[in-house]
Amino acid sequence: MLNDLLLLTRIKNGDVQAFENLFRTYYKPLCYYADSFLNDMDSAEEIVQNLFYLFWKEKAELQIRLSVKSYLYKSVQNKVFNYLKHLQVMESYCEKAFQDIPEVRNESPEEHLEYKELESKLASLLQQLPERQRKIFCMNRFGGKKYSEIATELSVSVKTVEADISKVLVLLRKELKHFNQ
Repeated sequence: MLNDLLLLTRIKNGDVQAFENLFRTYYKPLCYYADSFLNDMDSAEEIVQNLFYLFWKEKAELQIRLSVKSYLYKSVQNKVFNYLKHLQVMESYCEKAFQDIPEVRNESPEEHLEYKELESKLASLLQQLPERQRKIFCMNRFGGKKYSEIATELSVSVKTVEADISKVLVLLRKELKHFNQ
């Protein structure tokens, strides 16, 4: 406990070495802890990296009275639960977006079947995407959000949003090309 308080004091005073020691000590165990909830190591690492970023950024305002370790684990747990809630909202949003696609009128049974096949294939491809890419794509294409809005909301750069949407579009073009003929 005394070590934690001393370490925290050093970090609050801007000691980069102390922060690096904290990071090296807890980064991997926190990632494994987050992954135990998510079963997605990429998202787990992103959550832990964001936690450490905020920890350093807001070091002067931190109010940790007992254990830095407990604080970090509880913070990861809270961030994971918030992330899972956000995923549920995004999934229901994507589902609603698919439901709101207007039905094509005066279509032949063959066209209707092809449309349903395309819709199913698109939904399947979106579910296979890495979580962040799916989230970014749905927010842009179904939610009508601009790249800058998405970047702000997800705490990523606009370049990351652009890159993820480009990757998804390349994949969709490749996988859905036979529907375009």
